[in-house]
Amino acid sequence: MRTFAIMKRVLTEMIRDKRSLALMFLAPILVLWLMSVIFTANSTTNVEVGTVGVTSSVSTNLDQVKHVTVHHYANEANAKKAMKADKIDAIIHKTDNDYSLTYANTDSSKTSAVKMAFKSALTQTNINQMKSQLGVAQKTIGKLQATLPVQAQRKLQSQMPTQKKATTPQITNHYVYGDSSTGFFDKMLPVLMGFFVFFFVFLISGMALLKERTSGTLSRLLATPVRRSEIVFGYMASYGILAIFQTILIVMATIWLLGVEVVGSVISIIVINLILALVALAFGILLSTFANSEFQMMQFIPILIIPQVFFSGIIPMDSMASWIQDISYIIPIKYSGDAVTGIMMQGKSLFSFGLDIGVLLIFLVVLTFLNVRGLKRYRKV
Repeated sequence: MRTFAIMKRVLTEMIRDKRSLALMFLAPILVLWLMSVIFTANSTTNVEVGTVGVTSSVSTNLDQVKHVTVHHYANEANAKKAMKADKIDAIIHKTDNDYSLTYANTDSSKTSAVKMAFKSALTQTNINQMKSQLGVAQKTIGKLQATLPVQAQRKLQSQMPTQKKATTPQITNHYVYGDSSTGFFDKMLPVLMGFFVFFFVFLISGMALLKERTSGTLSRLLATPVRRSEIVFGYMASYGILAIFQTILIVMATIWLLGVEVVGSVISIIVINLILALVALAFGILLSTFANSEFQMMQFIPILIIPQVFFSGIIPMDSMASWIQDISYIIPIKYSGDAVTGIMMQGKSLFSFGLDIGVLLIFLVVLTFLNVRGLKRYRKV
């Protein structure tokens, strides 16, 4: 009977907690729906290829390959400028009978797609040339044989020279980032680094402030003449110091332990992730003001963290519907991931990502303002 009484009390409390019930049943449905949207989307890879000095037949066959768009450039310098501006994914440069292929290689799937498309276009071009040459030869021989007697035709066929084997062009591959062994993990790593920074800072700040509130420390602090903004800034400054050390540790461990190639500045990567950590800090504090218990806080985590995984760029978004891609613009990790990817893989400077940094700072200001407003509900005086 005592066990039944305890069970009844716990169930009664859970039923009264409408928010926890809603999170318990709606959160799994939301996550499953997101997974179905992401993983049932079209997974084709579209590539942009620049050509320099390539024959029209090869360019035409390359352009006919599905999901491949060809751009023609007068010289290699213009093509490299386009690649630096992220307009093309690879450059095909023909010199004499040889080909030089340069890959941006920031996405291994696009590099593989270009290799397969070029091989297919080159093979199709060779087949077309052989068909054309064979057709011309057959017509010429037919006309010549028609004017000769039978004995002369036989003698001509026996004396015909064997066809010379076509010269195989030499293909040289060059990679702007990494090498031929660079895989999908290398592309995912800059975003994954930001995700770990965001997740751990978000979790620590949210749970710590929730403990302060449930223990009564925050209530006693709000009973004093201290302003709400001063309380928020105080918490953010204290947790921010810890977030700085944690962010530096995560970034350095990712780069050095995993042996990641960094083309740009490591300092710039740390700065971007520090701004993201402050956003995560403000986000965690804000969420803790709405959670009534640690149980609710733990239920909030999958609702907010899993979309960060799906829409931050860890899963390629290029081939998905436009409305799905639009969701990514409200995800902070998207902006840090784009900036860190550009710095790490393309060697761009920190100032090249003013828009991404600006958006992250807007997130920080808005969340901080909401934190100050959110504390108003707990102030008794």
